[in-house]
Amino acid sequence: MRRSTLLMCALLTIATSGCKQIQRVRPTQPAPALPDTQRAAPPQDVAAPPPSPPKKPARQAPAVPLPARDVPYNSRDTGTISPGMSEREVYSVWGPPIAVRRQGDMTYLYYPNGCEYTCGTADVVFLQTGQVVDAVLRWPGHGYSGQSSSPFATPPHGPARPGGDTLTVKSPSTP
Repeated sequence: MRRSTLLMCALLTIATSGCKQIQRVRPTQPAPALPDTQRAAPPQDVAAPPPSPPKKPARQAPAVPLPARDVPYNSRDTGTISPGMSEREVYSVWGPPIAVRRQGDMTYLYYPNGCEYTCGTADVVFLQTGQVVDAVLRWPGHGYSGQSSSPFATPPHGPARPGGDTLTVKSPSTP
């Protein structure tokens, strides 16, 4: 063999010597066959722990049915909430929410509004460190005395486009 081949074999041996996936297989001679009456039962290890039960699959969150259409909503729990109110005070005005989400110091209270399908969301009250900081509301029975980040029927913000909202397409130049 040439030196480079020997060097490569040595490097390959060193690189794979600590690998658990590569196991050395030693040829073994098969045990002589014994008649069924002379075969011994496999030895039982008395000190071995019993096999552990199989792991349960991860529990999935229940599927929330998405609305296929708007369903009119009517409730006696109406009123206006204000910035700085606590979660309990919001509950006392509007009752319990349909969902509560918490992430970090933020809490999101979701209330039905009757236009979940067309609006894309329920009414949402945002609380930070336990106090109301914002609300996005669509149902007329829910009021917010603060400045909402998404007031109803607010046109999109942004710079005015030159030429208004008309679309102009340049025709390809003819040769």
